[in-house]
Amino acid sequence: MPPQRLILILAIVAVLIGAAVLWQKRRGPAPAQIATTALPAPAWKLKDLDGHEIRSDQFKGKVVVLDFWATWCGPCVEEIPGYVAMQKKYGPRGLVIVGVSMDSKGPAHVKQFALTNGMNYTLVMGDEDVVEAFGNFQAIPTTFLISREGRILNQKTGAAPPEEYEKLVKWALD
Repeated sequence: MPPQRLILILAIVAVLIGAAVLWQKRRGPAPAQIATTALPAPAWKLKDLDGHEIRSDQFKGKVVVLDFWATWCGPCVEEIPGYVAMQKKYGPRGLVIVGVSMDSKGPAHVKQFALTNGMNYTLVMGDEDVVEAFGNFQAIPTTFLISREGRILNQKTGAAPPEEYEKLVKWALD
């Protein structure tokens, strides 16, 4: 076999292997892989917009979408209609969406925003302790999908198309 042909074949094989690795990384782990490697979600307690304490253990047996967001965050606001629709559609199947507001203007500001935007899910006021408990993430929106058993199945930073995130939520509910 001529050396040029061998080099061409090796180059093609290297490109195919590289493409397969990139495709797998982009695709992410398979659901079964996620479930077996999921870490326990930290326990937390925060105040809702009326000042009542909400605790993570209230949601045992539910699939929880814990979304850290703020009223001033464009990508956060973009995700709200998708979360409203998912809460309405999957709430009866055991989905609970909890929006953790990182707003510094306080609960009255967030409450008015929630009313204006038809937010039909639990809203609490976040603090640095809960951010630290969830790994000191640096950007919002940051969202955690938590299993019925209290394990983190997925963490995403940034907005995602609602139809894509809904697929992951449906998988967690089944």
